[in-house]
Amino acid sequence: MCEYGIHYTCFSLDSKVLFSKFLQPIQELENKREMALAAAFNWMPWLALGDVANVGQLTGLNAVQLIGMIIRAANNARMHKKNCRQFAQHLKLISNLLEQLSFSELTKREETREPLALFEESLRKAVVLVESCRDKSYLYLVAMGWVYVNKFREYEDEIDKYLKLIPLISLVEDSRKKLKAIEKDRKPYTLENDELKVQESLLKRDLSRKNSSSLSRKDSSRLSRQLSKRYPGLPLTEALRTENEMLRNELQVMKARMEVQHCNVIERLIEVTENENLPT
Repeated sequence: MCEYGIHYTCFSLDSKVLFSKFLQPIQELENKREMALAAAFNWMPWLALGDVANVGQLTGLNAVQLIGMIIRAANNARMHKKNCRQFAQHLKLISNLLEQLSFSELTKREETREPLALFEESLRKAVVLVESCRDKSYLYLVAMGWVYVNKFREYEDEIDKYLKLIPLISLVEDSRKKLKAIEKDRKPYTLENDELKVQESLLKRDLSRKNSSSLSRKDSSRLSRQLSKRYPGLPLTEALRTENEMLRNELQVMKARMEVQHCNVIERLIEVTENENLPT
């Protein structure tokens, strides 16, 4: 764990050992094909959620306001759209519960102050997660796809856990019913089929190694189609230039944090934007 609170793990093992190492953190993936894809990465930084200052900038907003931000950001997500919508739907149930309990009163009670602080800190991290699905590079979000999926699951569990720690919620009968409904509302976070296919294409190129082979014609066509969808009306050369700029900005952030393995992957993605002859 670095001083910024960001975790990452990097392995340079053969594929069989890699699979066993990654099996536990991705045990909830829906089938063997998905687990094999995630295991194929020999890098797995836990999600670098943009500039850590973003979380600090959200200090002072209460839980209902933070949930409102997440719902709005989910509506504007450009990647992980389904995951963002499902996450927002789950938090809407929580917002309804808090509003019913008169959230302003909860904030005044001394016994609720600490659990509320933990709850709101989890929501602040969730805001940055969902907003990154709008703001970050398409290639970056695809390459980090399963890391994002795991983060949606992790944050949902964390938010629900701290919600249950807030006194008074379990004392009101109607609130107990809503709390049970929230507990049962388990969302199936995953990657869309198109995202999986592009990730497969990038995996074939082996993003962890310099001078790796170029994409096949089929994979190049697939990536070209998805970039065109991501940047409608924009020439492919301009889309690649935009991706390149976003990746270079991300690279500077990771260099400042000395996330070496993460930097290596971003550099390989930059190579994709500069060296691949994608069909127009």
